[in-house]
Amino acid sequence: MNKIADFVKKSRRAAGLTQEEFAVRSGLGLRFVRELEQGKESVRMDKVNTALAMFGMEAVPGRMEKREEADK
Repeated sequence: MNKIADFVKKSRRAAGLTQEEFAVRSGLGLRFVRELEQGKESVRMDKVNTALAMFGMEAVPGRMEKREEADK
């Protein structure tokens, strides 16, 4: 699972929110939230940042990791 998907899922659960509640509170669609948490690679970055903003975070450029390291 990618880092953003993992972060959103863990943070949402820590906040005690279901996917449905998170979608409503963030203004995102439930389908998007599900796809984001499943690690779908073709999600819109503006929506990713909307989701991350719920936890005071944003996606920023960073160095690419080797695929083997990213999958650990």
